[in-house]
Amino acid sequence: MEQPLASGSWSSVYSAARVDAEPGAERQEAALKFIATGTLTSRQLSHLADMTSREVAVSRHVDHPGLIRVLDVMVIDDPANPALDGGTVLALELAAGSAATALEEAKGAGLADAPRIIAEVCAALAHLHRAGWVHGDLKPGNILLMPDGSVRLADFGLAAHVDGTHAYLPPGGTSDYMPPERWAEPVRRRGTPVRQTADLWALGVAACQLLTGRLPFPGVTSRARAAAAAAYASGQAVLNLPDALTEPWRRFIADCLAPDHATRKRHDAARMHRRALDIIAAERGESPAPLRRLFASRRGITVAAGLLGVAGVALLTMWQLPLGERPAGAAPSGPPTGYDRYFRTDGGIPPAYYDLIVQAGTLCPENRAVSPWLVAAILKAESDFDPDLSDPAADEYGIARWTPSVLKFYMPAGQRDKVPTPPFPPEVSIPAVGRYLCSMTSALEEVPGSPEENLAAAYRTSTDVVRLAGGVPKDRPKLTAYIERLRTFLTLYRPAAAGTPFPSSS
Repeated sequence: MEQPLASGSWSSVYSAARVDAEPGAERQEAALKFIATGTLTSRQLSHLADMTSREVAVSRHVDHPGLIRVLDVMVIDDPANPALDGGTVLALELAAGSAATALEEAKGAGLADAPRIIAEVCAALAHLHRAGWVHGDLKPGNILLMPDGSVRLADFGLAAHVDGTHAYLPPGGTSDYMPPERWAEPVRRRGTPVRQTADLWALGVAACQLLTGRLPFPGVTSRARAAAAAAYASGQAVLNLPDALTEPWRRFIADCLAPDHATRKRHDAARMHRRALDIIAAERGESPAPLRRLFASRRGITVAAGLLGVAGVALLTMWQLPLGERPAGAAPSGPPTGYDRYFRTDGGIPPAYYDLIVQAGTLCPENRAVSPWLVAAILKAESDFDPDLSDPAADEYGIARWTPSVLKFYMPAGQRDKVPTPPFPPEVSIPAVGRYLCSMTSALEEVPGSPEENLAAAYRTSTDVVRLAGGVPKDRPKLTAYIERLRTFLTLYRPAAAGTPFPSSS
């Protein structure tokens, strides 16, 4: 353990380095979050256990380059030190700092890189929301800046999964970032009801700070600022944002800070991500931003059991999460990014679709053949990533060439009662590809040949056609040409971290 990074009411964070690395090996670092339990009451212990479970659950179930990863979870085994014995330690990716620290160093000014940071936060938040979670404590202190400049959302101790229309959070949070309706919600048996739009309010507050160095509501104390926000929400005051904001960012923040949930829900995180990209592109005088990659490069950080010997404290591993170590293989020729775990980013995949492709390709992680690079290869082979493709003669539309009567069965739950009508935007088409591929894996698992190529062939035809042929049919010239193209794209997009590719069916 090397130096303290941060401390709060319930935990302390230290930087640490692996102590048993091989001579000459690359230095491996992590942040260790100590959640001590020795002097707490049973109610406090229950609260801490719940917060730890939330943090681990998000890391296990929601994977995105913009979300901080829990690398390992350990328990302190040190009977001689009752204050530490039995405490939990989370090993996390090590950040260079936080947006809050950067704002302090800016001494009342905004951050020069604020637009990119906001866009990256929006992308991560959109992915978290699509997975059904509420962050619950979004603020500059929980926006971490990595050594390469990329952004991570962190601290999921208050995160909660949406159950119906609400999630339920334990009492607490940071008042400057809580929407006015949160104060009026009663605390129920499961906690305080909260919607994902609460995160949008927090996004608006944080965006205002990042761009201007100022909070959007006046007041010397948090209580005074909460009163000002309540007056605005009730129509007794207007939203008076800092003059330093450009008009596009002013509208962006105002929409995040819509005074009530019903108005705010029109502006989900995915839509705000696209708007942030558009604002950035317009302010740079560039072409529309959706095809621009804003995630800064990042290198994966791995931490293993070597951290167990840190500072002489004996740590007993409870369970180990995937550490994302890169197997041997050719490294991508371009600079590494947070998406390199899922596909090569130097192969021409439009960055506007990165998040949707990751979402589609990770829906059934137990099926190795279904992957983000397979989804990307299918989209390339189907339409060359053309979101506006329209082929009425074949009854196929959109980036994934969906036939409406087929797409119906792979729409989100609750939207399958009628045949959808084109056009089919990428937000609809791409996740449906993942659902379709996952649904076919069990029917094809005994079929010889490349599982990836068999899935792609079934996507073009059906599982029955592939099963009867014992793999990719050889008597269909158009399908053969399609699979040959797909094979090229699989080679182009498969990341080094994927290891050895499946043998080809050819």
